[in-house]
Amino acid sequence: MDRSLDVKGRRGFDEILADRRGLLEARHLRGQVEAIAAAIARAFASGRKVLWFGNGGSAADAQHLAAEFSGRFLRERRGYPSESLACNPSAVTAIGNDYGYERVFARQLEAFVQPGDVAVGITTSGNSPNVVIGLEEAKRHGAITVAFTGNGGGKAAEVADLVLLGPDGYSAIVQEVHITMGHIICDLVEQQLMFEKTP
Repeated sequence: MDRSLDVKGRRGFDEILADRRGLLEARHLRGQVEAIAAAIARAFASGRKVLWFGNGGSAADAQHLAAEFSGRFLRERRGYPSESLACNPSAVTAIGNDYGYERVFARQLEAFVQPGDVAVGITTSGNSPNVVIGLEEAKRHGAITVAFTGNGGGKAAEVADLVLLGPDGYSAIVQEVHITMGHIICDLVEQQLMFEKTP
């Protein structure tokens, strides 16, 4: 189904809801989600961290999912080292001013990422330059790279080790799949670390 549309026209609740039907049942999602959850669980079990980044609504998703790990999702357990790179306005604006906006995540990753960490770049188009460059930088430093993307995956999917591929279409429906699958990842990671032996 082609989910790109001209949203200038007036639409009612049923038409808007129809855009979302079937998105969470896409067959490829299970394998992608399970692979990403396993990578994150291995990182936490090994004392490594997860760094998240994105722009706009994807920055909010990065902050949200980082907090689910450093705080708590569903179960009482220790906090896991997980942080969003979009949350420090002084860093984002200073790097943007000094190096250009395309480097706002790469520069922070250069400073913080270590081999065995997981770096998660979120971009609904798959082509946000600062996310793609951030993933490339993280990979150079030996991190496992993950792209939450949509619209065919774009350059981010080409760079990343693991991909969560959302639907084609406008940003909102891609973000809705990202946050739902992100919560499933949080649940699976908690279970792997609390109830299973993580290799």
